[in-house]
Amino acid sequence: MIKGSGQKGDGSRASSAGFTALGLRAEAEPLPPGLHVVATPIGNLGDISFRAVATLAAADVVVAEDTRVTKVLLAHYGIATPLMAYHEHNAAAMRPQLLARLAAGGTLALVSDAGTPLVSDPGYKLVAEAVAAGLPVVPVPGASAVLAALVVAGLPTDLFFFEVFLPAKSAARRARIADLAAVPGTLVFFESGRRVAETVADLATVLGERDAALARELTKHFETVRRAPLPTLAAALADEDPPKGEIVLLVGPPPAGGVPVDADAVEAKLLAALDRLGVKDASAVVAAETGLPRREVYARALALVAGRRDR
Repeated sequence: MIKGSGQKGDGSRASSAGFTALGLRAEAEPLPPGLHVVATPIGNLGDISFRAVATLAAADVVVAEDTRVTKVLLAHYGIATPLMAYHEHNAAAMRPQLLARLAAGGTLALVSDAGTPLVSDPGYKLVAEAVAAGLPVVPVPGASAVLAALVVAGLPTDLFFFEVFLPAKSAARRARIADLAAVPGTLVFFESGRRVAETVADLATVLGERDAALARELTKHFETVRRAPLPTLAAALADEDPPKGEIVLLVGPPPAGGVPVDADAVEAKLLAALDRLGVKDASAVVAAETGLPRREVYARALALVAGRRDR
């Protein structure tokens, strides 16, 4: 993938398909045709592999979510590969052009603004259509905010569910959180600083005392990771100014196998949940906490609501 340190094998000067790293100029060897899906740093420009920079240097074109962002990365490594924009607003128009280039034997490097492409960006449609057309797709792995947050959160990592963003409005957000309550793994979300306090408050309301972590500005100078039960984290955020930077929220899974409870305890949990949630969402939360079938808990919740109305 990398040849020499500024000279070709025949002693001539390196072509423009090269890059600079650690103060040395290297020539990138030609790539096989296809769509090369390249992970880029999530903050620290040092978090990129030699294979990734060589791929970016040797590609015919770098297909970027935001060319202004990617231009900074390419300039840092002395890469002169042309850039093309591919984002949610032009993806439908650009895909046929990119697929045509691939079909003609071109070599494209697909990147997102940060981290691994296809995680919360339109790249997956391009990959899906390339695969459907029988065109080569090659992964060039690297940084990922999701995995970086998981390994420092102190929460279970054997199973996890990445939701990307929760709904912006509280009612819809709580409903979606209730849908996720029974997922038997760590929940992972992206969130903005201006909304994170409200989101953590809703997570605490629906999921209760589960352990959580808030990872901010991962790999950057002001990287911080806060770990606490959801109610504790919600109370702290409510008293602070909105945090700045990129945020990953993580919430631990429900208790393994549920919490053994008798009928009176189930009813008490349902009554408490119904004070803050609708029947469907309250049932989902209690079912996740107790391990009981959701249908059974839902029927009991309906009976409790009917009993309240009859009083």
